[in-house]
Amino acid sequence: MDVYLPIANLSVNGLVIVGLGALTGILSGMFGVGGGFLTTPLMIFYGIPPTVAAASAASQVTGASVSGVFAHAKRGGVDYLMGTVMVVGGIVGTGIGALLFNFLARLGQIDTVINILYVVMLGSIGSLMANESIQGIRAERSGVPIAARKRRHHPMVASLPMRWRFYRSGLYISPLAPLLLGIATGILTMLMGIGGGFILVPAMLYILGMSANVVVGTSLWQILFTTIATTMMHAMTTHAVDLVLASLLLIGSVTGAQLGAQFAQKASPVKLRLILAVVVLLVAGRMAIGLGYRPDEIFTVAPL
Repeated sequence: MDVYLPIANLSVNGLVIVGLGALTGILSGMFGVGGGFLTTPLMIFYGIPPTVAAASAASQVTGASVSGVFAHAKRGGVDYLMGTVMVVGGIVGTGIGALLFNFLARLGQIDTVINILYVVMLGSIGSLMANESIQGIRAERSGVPIAARKRRHHPMVASLPMRWRFYRSGLYISPLAPLLLGIATGILTMLMGIGGGFILVPAMLYILGMSANVVVGTSLWQILFTTIATTMMHAMTTHAVDLVLASLLLIGSVTGAQLGAQFAQKASPVKLRLILAVVVLLVAGRMAIGLGYRPDEIFTVAPL
């Protein structure tokens, strides 16, 4: 079933795109991540231009985040004050990211930068996840549990001025810390098309020291509005959002998320994290290889 993508200016098999969305949806349901960090690389592997892949993936993450926010809000798992501060930072970050995106596009280097960012980010995070998972598996086999890490914010966060009370998160810290975290996430979302959950969640736990029961919901709250801003920014500046592509991805991801959630209930969480780490490292390796050879067709998408 061939489908024409008007912004990418090419025809693709619609079932393959739905399948890619379903695959990332399954991973999302299994591991509790948005899947945007894998959607973009998989589309690039299939032949979608990196700029269009990143911009369209951001719009898909927006749709996938809505149901998650509602689910966590019902059980009181969202710190709206903390999330709103990060949303403000995320919107500022998308503006900065748009300037960087257009600057790199004019230089003709945006595709290369997107690939390099993915190799660095996925390689680093995949390595950390693999190390943590292997330690967890060894602890399960030996019967000696890993000591729980104490929840406290980073010393640099404690040194920032103008402290606020974030009651839902149980914190008394400066709003500058979540604001800066939101800005960084907004820049990465604009450049890479990711939701940022796989970066936000560890940062909220180990840098801000937030309570674990509100981390995922607050992260989804920030991701929802930041990806909306990212999609609008791409639509107005880079013109790289392909709604046909995003719609096909969303159809697949919604279905796949349900299957992944059912499978996750039957499998070991530690082993699931190890599988995800291996998948992330394989994708990073494939993208690293792609940076080293000359493709058959060389092209880029420049802003109009």
